[in-house]
Amino acid sequence: MNEKASAAMRQFLAAMGLDLAAEGMERTPERVTEMFEWLFGGCGKTADAAWGELFETETRGLTAVQHIPFYSLCEHHLVPFFGEVHIAYLPGDGKIAGFSKFVRVVDILARRPQLQERLTREIAEAVSRGLGAEGVLVVVEAQQLCMMMRSEAAPGTRTLTSEADGCIADDAGLRREAWELLRRG
Repeated sequence: MNEKASAAMRQFLAAMGLDLAAEGMERTPERVTEMFEWLFGGCGKTADAAWGELFETETRGLTAVQHIPFYSLCEHHLVPFFGEVHIAYLPGDGKIAGFSKFVRVVDILARRPQLQERLTREIAEAVSRGLGAEGVLVVVEAQQLCMMMRSEAAPGTRTLTSEADGCIADDAGLRREAWELLRRG
């Protein structure tokens, strides 16, 4: 465990008026530190290595991977935002990855302080770069606790972001087809 972070957390919680000697609170600074180490586990990592072995196929159509769950922290408040990622892509030269690799890529990119818009773009770039995809559409649907928990609370509010790249960004017909494929899921 990061002792420096744990000591800083202890100091922070005490400054917020918490009694760290109270029953159940004695190890809270260490537990919070361990949780943040996990939550920030994607910092300094690149999604490129997560793809692993690519497979050759003769597919010529779009492929979609949907309902990939993610959890991240808003970089403005360090409060969670979470939801699902939906990806449609057109393989380049027939190269595809195992479906579990998409989950791993999303996890790496989400486990760091983030903005939903940036996360959406980073996933699209990772698919384009890692698979050599001819085109990609990424849609992220999330609930932002920083918006839902504050004084101007908006429970149940969801935010949607999308990012298109390559031929899906350039070709309106292909973009409509990718959106329709994701809607069907």
